Amino acid sequence: MDHFESIISTLLEAEDYWIRRSFKVKVTKEEKRQIGKHSIPRPEIDLLALHFSRNEVVAFEVKSFLDSPGVKLAQLQEEHEVPEGRFKLFTSERYRSIVLSRLLQDLIACGMANKDTKVSLGLAAGKVYQGQSGPVREFMEKKKWIFWAPEDIKQKVTALAKRDYENDPAIITAKILMR
Repeated sequence: MDHFESIISTLLEAEDYWIRRSFKVKVTKEEKRQIGKHSIPRPEIDLLALHFSRNEVVAFEVKSFLDSPGVKLAQLQEEHEVPEGRFKLFTSERYRSIVLSRLLQDLIACGMANKDTKVSLGLAAGKVYQGQSGPVREFMEKKKWIFWAPEDIKQKVTALAKRDYENDPAIITAKILMR
């Protein structure tokens, strides 16, 4: 797991989520055929955020992109029949439907969810192309997906500095920087 995922994990935990990292979804051979890729590896969710009191699970894709152009709205808006690119869960409706449905089944099987658990999709981005978080946020909200823009992440990290001391690198760093 990379360090950016670790920071996002800490931020989610601060919002009362329980986190599973690098969660592999066990799609069946038949589901792979339905997806259109017979030999794909098991889909991996960067961070699975479980909020028990809301009976909610968010499958978070986490992209730092700190030394790159950033998340591009056009890439998120692409539509693919067969999943491809960096944002497969966002750009292929069939893939997303099958993977999130199977995810819920997997979570039910291991006692981490029930048939009424709401499953949604989220994206945490360390950088957005040309600072255009607003249009990305609008797109994500229309789809009923969660979006943490760099500005949101900065605000959430700043809030960590006000928390009681914990031996967590993200919290310690926030306390040092916000003094």
